[in-house]
Amino acid sequence: MQAAQYIQEALYIGGQWVKPAASAVLEVRSPATEEIIGRAPSCSPADIDRAVQAARAAFEGPASAWARTTVTERIAYLRAFGAALKKRRQQLAEVTSDEGGQPLAKNCVYQVDKALSIIDYYAQLGETYPFEERRQGYDNPFIVRKEPIGVVGLIMPWNAPLAISFFPLAPALLAGCTVVLKPSPETPLHAYVLAQACEEAGLPPGVVNIVPADREASEALVTHPGVDKIAFTGSTATGRRIASLCGERLKRYSLELGGKSAAIILEDVDLHKAMPMIVRTATMNSCEACVGQTRTLVPRSRYAEIVEAFVSGVARLKMGDPRHPDTDMGPLIAERQRTRVESYIKAGREEGARLMLGGGRPAHLTRGWYVEPTVFADVGNHMRIAREEIFGPVLSLIPYNDETDAIAIANDSTYGLSGTVWTSDPKRGVEVARRVRTGNYGVNLFNLDIAAPFGGFKESGIGRQLGPEGLDGFFETKAIQLSPADVAAGKL
Repeated sequence: MQAAQYIQEALYIGGQWVKPAASAVLEVRSPATEEIIGRAPSCSPADIDRAVQAARAAFEGPASAWARTTVTERIAYLRAFGAALKKRRQQLAEVTSDEGGQPLAKNCVYQVDKALSIIDYYAQLGETYPFEERRQGYDNPFIVRKEPIGVVGLIMPWNAPLAISFFPLAPALLAGCTVVLKPSPETPLHAYVLAQACEEAGLPPGVVNIVPADREASEALVTHPGVDKIAFTGSTATGRRIASLCGERLKRYSLELGGKSAAIILEDVDLHKAMPMIVRTATMNSCEACVGQTRTLVPRSRYAEIVEAFVSGVARLKMGDPRHPDTDMGPLIAERQRTRVESYIKAGREEGARLMLGGGRPAHLTRGWYVEPTVFADVGNHMRIAREEIFGPVLSLIPYNDETDAIAIANDSTYGLSGTVWTSDPKRGVEVARRVRTGNYGVNLFNLDIAAPFGGFKESGIGRQLGPEGLDGFFETKAIQLSPADVAAGKL
């Protein structure tokens, strides 16, 4: 791979490639080689203001009001957008792998296909969704209209950035909103391919605007008076700041934040059948996943057996070059993240957890921000490695006494994003699922079905993405009261 192979000098604002207002640049380093592989402009508040104004003009301007397009027209644009992205499938997968470090074959191709599926789902949903309906009220008939919120600022993360961007992007466009998309400063490069697809799809100018920016400039997007809603995916700490700024302005917002999810293994589990899937839920996306099942709850009655099987399963994972087709786990996103993860490994040792696997940097990978898959047994749920979101390959095996104890441990968290239960009795598994306070749960599987609502309890977020609920979040609801006499006379 040659250094700086992805060079971007312009911004995509108002349907045009424009020169940035400032000279600041985001340098993108390969997590696998530590070399600079790309550059993109770092937007200033002036650039963000220009993008918001373009989005506002596209939303409600007299020339091309996106909000007044028909649902049929917006569905057609979505399908064209999806077709343009599909033509760039391999390119998008390669860019996201190079800038993010996730395995190309096992993560990044999946990311692109997930984005395409989300577009297709919302295009289909738009054909039946009740954008307007008439109801008979207590006193009189009325019409309920779903009207687009307006200009939406999307602030996206660096892990699985393409797929996650479409969680809010596709429904926002279907709803009739216009968008200012701010990719993470670590992973801005894929967004330029997305902009090219917008052009090819013929999206009207200003409907989608892309503004790579650092964290300081991002606040200008949150506080801009021309932005009606912020949809954020990222850390709980940043989510608190966004919620505070939006709250001061009574601005709509949704937050998909952190997690510390628990996989509960019941004592009746068929270990041979379940363990490969359990390991995958713990290590998904190279352990850089808010929904990763990084706490595995193990019954004491089968503790030694299950610990051995789990450690063996993780040990078989191949860590290496993200471009290699056999790679299961790639590097972490940045040197600072590797340092952070190593501090948690140190904390796990100091707090008395038993190190079963890993704990260092892989000897065969001398370049790149790699950390060995690390497994701790005998973890207490009070330990930092069991309570704090690490976003790296540090996995905790926690013993429990009985089912009630397991549910209590799973719920003993400030987070509530995801979880799974593994059992030979699916009905029992569903009962466990009903008792765990988390927004997404799997019985003998982990999946984020795009037709199902996704979001978190507690500090894992506010609002829902995906499914019809994900579309609901981009509307204001209006009730239009009707005269019973006019309706009876056939005038309405």
